[in-house]
Amino acid sequence: MKSYGQFCPVAKAAELFCERWSALIIRDLASGPRRFSELQKGVPLMSPSILSSRLKWLVAEGVVARYDIGAKRPGYVLTEAGREFVPLVEALGIWGQRWTRRELMDHEIDLGLLVWSLESSSNPDVFGRKRCLIQLELTDQPEAKRYWWFLNQKGRCELCVDNPGGELNLYVACTLPDAIYIVRGDLTTAMAIETRRLELLGDAWARRRFVEWLNLGPLTQMRSHRPGA
Repeated sequence: MKSYGQFCPVAKAAELFCERWSALIIRDLASGPRRFSELQKGVPLMSPSILSSRLKWLVAEGVVARYDIGAKRPGYVLTEAGREFVPLVEALGIWGQRWTRRELMDHEIDLGLLVWSLESSSNPDVFGRKRCLIQLELTDQPEAKRYWWFLNQKGRCELCVDNPGGELNLYVACTLPDAIYIVRGDLTTAMAIETRRLELLGDAWARRRFVEWLNLGPLTQMRSHRPGA
C-alpha cells in the first residue's frame, strides 16, 4: 500500500483509512462478522484478489481479525482499533447524505449492491412467525435481471434468484433507480406510491409491514443541504 512517508499520526491513519475500499470494508464489518463472500457483495466492483489482499493488510495492521463463524468457514470482524474507525465511517455517511445527493449517474446505479443491501439490511422479524415471500420486479431491467425474491422465515431474509415456491405474499414493482432512491431516503415509499413510481400488491399484513421490513437506517432521515438537490 502507498505510504505518505511521514511519521505524523494523521498521515499514518490516512494510509489505512483513506486507501481505496477500506472505508467500505469497515462499513460492512461495522454490522458484525462477515464471510468473504458477504463482503464481496458489498463491494461488487472490487476483484476477489484485491479484496483478499486488502483484508490481509487490514489484519496485519490490527484493524480486522479473522473470526470463526462456524462450519469451517472463517470470516472477518473488526478489532478494537477497527471499531474506533466506525464513527469516522458514520461521519462520512452523514456528510454524504447532506452534500452529495443528486440524480444518480448510470455508473452509480448498481443492481447487485441494491439487492444485497435489501437482503442484509431488512428486518424479517416484523412479520412475526409468518413466512413472507416478497417478489421484487425491477420494471426497467432485462428479463434475466428483472425479478428477485426475498424469502423471510425463522428470523432470516434470504435473497433468491429463482422463485422458491410457496405462497407469494407481497409483490413490489418499481424501476432500479427508484428502488435505490427509496433505499437512500431520497424518495419516501408514500411519495413513490402516490406518484405511481412504486406498486405494492398482496396481503394486507405484508403491505402494512413493508416499510418496517425495509429497515432504512437513520441516514435516510437526513435532509440534503446541497443547493438544487
